[in-house]
Amino acid sequence: MKLCRLMLVSALALGLVIQGNAVAATPTEAQRVHASALVLDTHLDTPANFARPGWRIADDHQHEGDLSQVDLPRMKSGGLDGGFWVIYTAQGPRDAVGKRAARDHGLARLVDIREVLAANTGDMELALSAEDAERIVLSGKRVAFISMENAAPLATAPTLLTVYHRLGLRMLGITHVRNNDFGDSSTDPAGVEWHGLSPAGRALVADANRLGIVLDASHASDDVFDQVLALSRGPIVLSHTSADAIYDHPRNIDDARLRALAAKGGVIHVNAFGGYLVQIPKIPAREAEMDALEEKYGPEGRLALETVPDYLKERRAIELRYPMKRATFDDYMRHLLHILKVAGVDHVGIGADWDGGGGVVGMEDVSALPRITEALLAAGYSEDDVGKIWSGNLLRVMRQVEAARSD
Repeated sequence: MKLCRLMLVSALALGLVIQGNAVAATPTEAQRVHASALVLDTHLDTPANFARPGWRIADDHQHEGDLSQVDLPRMKSGGLDGGFWVIYTAQGPRDAVGKRAARDHGLARLVDIREVLAANTGDMELALSAEDAERIVLSGKRVAFISMENAAPLATAPTLLTVYHRLGLRMLGITHVRNNDFGDSSTDPAGVEWHGLSPAGRALVADANRLGIVLDASHASDDVFDQVLALSRGPIVLSHTSADAIYDHPRNIDDARLRALAAKGGVIHVNAFGGYLVQIPKIPAREAEMDALEEKYGPEGRLALETVPDYLKERRAIELRYPMKRATFDDYMRHLLHILKVAGVDHVGIGADWDGGGGVVGMEDVSALPRITEALLAAGYSEDDVGKIWSGNLLRVMRQVEAARSD
């Protein structure tokens, strides 16, 4: 009894409360822990918005809902210190014309990122190393790393990777939802093409190692994951992936591979894309009306600000006609806590896929990120653990990859 009272007094002195058998942080304590952590997300698809007419990262776009989940005001309110801004390229035709289009798109997206950084030098800064991230946060700015999702822009000339590296690229994802010239995707309807990496993919892994670029196996097939893990001289990451044991989906990772990733020093950053967290049945009529809406207004990534209200009004009407199941914050935490249990606290981070389909009920944009810290503390993880999950593990991998470079 005396020991229990001493534990209770000690917990309260730390701003904690006992809930059953778990020690959970009070909201005030969770806020302090979150504010003191260096908070990074490894998969921000927000550059898709950078070329939208009238869209500015300095403005609060909360009224746009999931059309826009990241901007400077919401980064500040959610304590997001920065992360990896993604050069995403949809996988198109792999003929000469398609490859040139992918090359040009990737370079244009890189220019968009660099231009936004140049226009917001008082608030954001390009980071090239783990040390840069720590320095930038201490200066009061947001950290901007650059990553590539889908290596398709490199298909015409893999040597472009050196150019991208010189211009800031520090993470490279091999594939997206379809196979490409470098390897197999986990979700291509056509199935296996290369049985893992292609010869060009193996060379790309070697080039990334040479330059000190972190390799990302999210979206890749299990064979690609296994081969990249075996070939890479440094640890690898999954920048936005969830647990196959919680929801069996080709895009998720199984427990055996989680353990293999951890054994090599890698890190999995847990995804908040609802379709990879829970089963969400398709509604054909809803999809048809959404396709017609896009045909009327054009892709969401090109919507001018003045057209957004009308677009959202029509989209919400479709959503009301065809209500669809959505993943919740609790669903997200089930994946995160399972992955922590299997891989260990030194091998887990956060990569929620913001502005790329991520977000769940209860965590709709980056302003809600403190909920993750509060839930981790409630689950018994320490302040040091939280710091590792939010950035410490990622920055450790970056240091190891940089140390292993040979360029």
